Amino acid sequence: MAKPLLLIVEDDAAFARTLQRSFERRDYDVIMAAGPGDLTDLLAARTPDYAVVDLKLAQSSGLTCVETLHAHDPQMIIIVLTGYASIATAVQSIKLGATSYLAKPANTDDIERAFGMTLGDAQVPIGARPTSIKTIEWERINEMLAETGFNVSETARRLGMHRRTLARKLEKKPIA
Repeated sequence: MAKPLLLIVEDDAAFARTLQRSFERRDYDVIMAAGPGDLTDLLAARTPDYAVVDLKLAQSSGLTCVETLHAHDPQMIIIVLTGYASIATAVQSIKLGATSYLAKPANTDDIERAFGMTLGDAQVPIGARPTSIKTIEWERINEMLAETGFNVSETARRLGMHRRTLARKLEKKPIA
């Protein structure tokens, strides 16, 4: 029986290698890509069963990768992994073909559990938690970042704030 093939799309080489080793110990074959530009050649050679895609890739968006992977094989299980979680990017990830959306820090167990959860859960508890102003601001910043292709200068301009102010806010809650 062939090992399941996992594609990791991650621009942080150290994190990608750690994730690779962890999944190889769990008997996966793992291939790596640093961004959208690497996908064409990889997909021409092999079709992964699973993909873990980082949302923010250097100067590009992992959403582009999700779209490409889903178009290549709609049955592929795609997990978006991000330190910049927001409602806007979660919704777009799912619309583009991701199966799950996980906020960092997520470990191999969390990712593998997400591989098995391809259907939604209608029984998930709905919390009556009020949204704070800081959360609303963070979600709006992430929504605008996604709209601008993660261009910080353009995001700051559209939000009507100084670029350095936005950069400081992003340093407090990184988008990885």
